[in-house]
Amino acid sequence: MATAAALHILVKTEKEALSILEQLKKGKNFAALAKRYSTCPSGKRGGDLGEFRRGQMVKPFDDVVFKKEILKVHGPVKTRFGYHLIKTLYRNG
Repeated sequence: MATAAALHILVKTEKEALSILEQLKKGKNFAALAKRYSTCPSGKRGGDLGEFRRGQMVKPFDDVVFKKEILKVHGPVKTRFGYHLIKTLYRNG
């Protein structure tokens, strides 16, 4: 079974996600921005979701983590929870 680990920042609007993405592009720290802006409980851990299996997350999120380039920030990705900026740390399988 494929597993991965990722960080994410979850916000309510695409506009907010794009604003945070701009800060990341300017070199701001992902974990610091997650602690400040993320509405997900993982924000307190710098957006760290830990390790999870394929299929545990909603499909649009899963697709990014298991198919897109690792260590690069992807998004905004819209799900029923809001807009995510996702950084996959590693994946296997």
